[in-house]
Amino acid sequence: MASPLLRSHLALASLLGVALSSTLATPAALAGSCEFLSPVGGDGVSPIVTKTISMGNPLGRPNWNTDFYVTKPFSSYKLFFTADSSKSATYPVEAYLKFTDGSNLRVFNANIAPEPGTGGGKDVPAVPGKQVSQVNIKVGSGDNMAATGFTYRVSVQGCR
Repeated sequence: MASPLLRSHLALASLLGVALSSTLATPAALAGSCEFLSPVGGDGVSPIVTKTISMGNPLGRPNWNTDFYVTKPFSSYKLFFTADSSKSATYPVEAYLKFTDGSNLRVFNANIAPEPGTGGGKDVPAVPGKQVSQVNIKVGSGDNMAATGFTYRVSVQGCR
């Protein structure tokens, strides 16, 4: 049985994603052949990662990237995003498929401005002849520092 947070995240992503216009496609109905991917560095319990966009520090990098492990082949991936702040914000969002050969492919790049508590998703097909090792979602950018301090949730599903 899915947790209340997980059910809420899925409902928002599938039902309200259309509010983001064509920037993020509304995810297709969740099929029984999809499964959540585990986030790198996650707690081992929840596949949903909540983060706040930070500026970073002089000695380190900002906490903009979230990676999800891909441990078996999938035919497509569903990327989910939900604005989790109480005020509206514009979120710079990029997503990448990382491959076992060390290459990567950017599959999404846009500034999105969902209402608080809403979000959307993006369906991404697998690349023929390439094995995905991780899916990366990057939220935040040096080009849009106005998003600093805003919170969001992300998750990824692999589908057969």
